[in-house]
Formats: sequence, C-alpha cells, structure tokens
Amino acid sequence: MNDVHELFHSVQQLARQMTKALNDALQPFDIYSSQWTVLFLLKTKGSMTQKEISDYLAIEAPPITRTVQKLVANGYVRQVKGIDKRTKRIELTEKALEKYPEWEKAVLQMNQELIQPLTSASKEQLLLLISDWNQQLAIRGKEFE
Repeated sequence: MNDVHELFHSVQQLARQMTKALNDALQPFDIYSSQWTVLFLLKTKGSMTQKEISDYLAIEAPPITRTVQKLVANGYVRQVKGIDKRTKRIELTEKALEKYPEWEKAVLQMNQELIQPLTSASKEQLLLLISDWNQQLAIRGKEFE
C-alpha cells in the first residue's frame, strides 16, 4: 500500500477518534465538538464575524452559520452589530462565560486521557510536526486564494 495513502488514512482515523472522544466528553453539556470549536475560538480570540470564524477554522460558511445559529438558540453566543452596520460580530454571552470553565475542564480531562500514553518527547515531537505541517498547509491555501 502507498505510504502517503496510509499516512492520510491514519490522520483521518485519528481525527475521527478525537472528535468522537470530544463529543463524548461534551455530551453531558449538550454541546458538540463543532460548537466547542467556535466557543473556544471566541473565548481565546474575542468577538469575530462569521467570516473571520470561517476563515480561521478553514470551514465553509454554511456549517459555521448552522453552528452559530445553534449556539444563539442555546444562549451561548449573541450577534452584535459591528462598526460597519452590515457586519455582525459573534461574542460569548454571560451564560457561556459562566459555563465555560465546566466545559473546559471536561475537554482538558479528555485531552489528558488521550495524550497520556505518549512520552514527553513524543508529545513535543508530535506538536512540532503538526505545527510545521499545519503552517505549510496554511501557506499553500493562501496561494490558491
């Protein structure tokens, strides 16, 4: 079998397993991994437009719109008018800020469980490899815009 094919298959399988574990960890809070991704982004980066969220996460606009609508319905984010009246910024609500530490605790615990089998050296090497690869893919993506 082609080594590159096997590599990409393994990465996709790992991503699926990680998404499933994240969904399982967040299930008691009725939040899914796609929603957590947006909540985490807004908590770490501050308010953003849907376009900024979409661009940052490299996810098409329709799924981001659905995720934001679900978060609005749950009272976790709100849309506020930006400086330009045509744009709306998405920001966390007080409800989300109150619940965020619980969500983060569950996610961090799950992360620790998943990474636990790796040695410190393996964790450092993995982080370096993924960061470098991600950076190269981001550069490549900008070339095609």
